[in-house]
Amino acid sequence: MEKILVSACLAGVPCRYDGRSKDSPQVLGPLAAGRAVVVCPEGAGGLPTPRPPAEIVGGDGADVLDGRARVVDATGADCTEAFLDGARQALAAAEAAGARRALLMARSPSCGCGRIYDGTFTGELRPGDGVTAALLRRAGIAVEAV
Repeated sequence: MEKILVSACLAGVPCRYDGRSKDSPQVLGPLAAGRAVVVCPEGAGGLPTPRPPAEIVGGDGADVLDGRARVVDATGADCTEAFLDGARQALAAAEAAGARRALLMARSPSCGCGRIYDGTFTGELRPGDGVTAALLRRAGIAVEAV
């Protein structure tokens, strides 16, 4: 039975920055079948819930992994290390379960796939992946934004 890594907030866990979840019908099947590996990279990295919103400044998740960009929250605090730690933990969970696919929260600085917020806290989007999505891609795991 194929395991799928799933952003915890999509599975109904109230772990988003605003303390809410973002339940998704797309994860109901894997959850009901016991195929979902549920993880919140930001919580795993030690960030509290709720927390100030964060965005990637200076690039995208791949740039964060390579040390060329940072993740900062709306107060200006640098939370890059927490995002990196959470991404590593999400990858470890996926690898331990043998998951080769991930359903991740769209636009998130952790889980966003293909489009993320642009780092200005104005709601503008730009192409790119979040930190966790970028790390999962590097490991050969297919990622999909939900």
